[in-house]
Amino acid sequence: MVPEEPPVLSSGLGGALNTVIDAESGSKSERAYAVLKDRILSGSYSPGHRLVLSRIAEDLGVSVVPVREAIRRLEAEQLLRFERNVGATVIGIDPVEYFNTMQTLSIVEAAATALSLPSLGVEEIAEAHRLNEAMKESLANLDPVRFTALNHDFHQVLYRQCPNPHLLDLVNRGWNRLNALRSSTFNYIPGRAAQSVQEHDELLRLIENKASADDVERAARAHRTTTLYAYLQTAPKETI
Repeated sequence: MVPEEPPVLSSGLGGALNTVIDAESGSKSERAYAVLKDRILSGSYSPGHRLVLSRIAEDLGVSVVPVREAIRRLEAEQLLRFERNVGATVIGIDPVEYFNTMQTLSIVEAAATALSLPSLGVEEIAEAHRLNEAMKESLANLDPVRFTALNHDFHQVLYRQCPNPHLLDLVNRGWNRLNALRSSTFNYIPGRAAQSVQEHDELLRLIENKASADDVERAARAHRTTTLYAYLQTAPKETI
């Protein structure tokens, strides 16, 4: 009796298996990317820190392949620099790029906030107050990354009603660029955090008292530029 040959996998089944493998590889790469980006943005990996692929892979329980893919993505986002015979290192904040981004954001965000005024109701103002109170409560044990996230949410409440989609797009792009620059400047100017929430109170007071759009725009712009100049005056040069 001739033994039966083992069944041959159909191309469909083989494709399904490849899809599963690709999905698993992709999920590991995504996890590595998320972990590494969080460590960079939180300051756990400071500027100049060298990433060793084998150690990271062991730490995450994966091979070096997904780690390498994650590093490529972070390099594309300008959070890492890869050099031959050195490897990947965390990039510091480029002072020129930071200045240009903050200067632009101070203009477009202030304008978007002013244009949002007719649409800001009781709910939006209450939400802004709630976020600013959360920022005040966090001052005792300042977590710069969380504070920055709350700060973004606060300002977003005030500008997101802007009726000009092109202006709103510029604001969102400015914030995205700050994220790429590791926007938590409060790591370097923690004293600025307390001043910032006081300026938020003043901005909300202007809005609640029906101040002119020009006055609100001027206050919003000054708020942003004050952070910019405080950072440029105090940030250690080796980090930028």
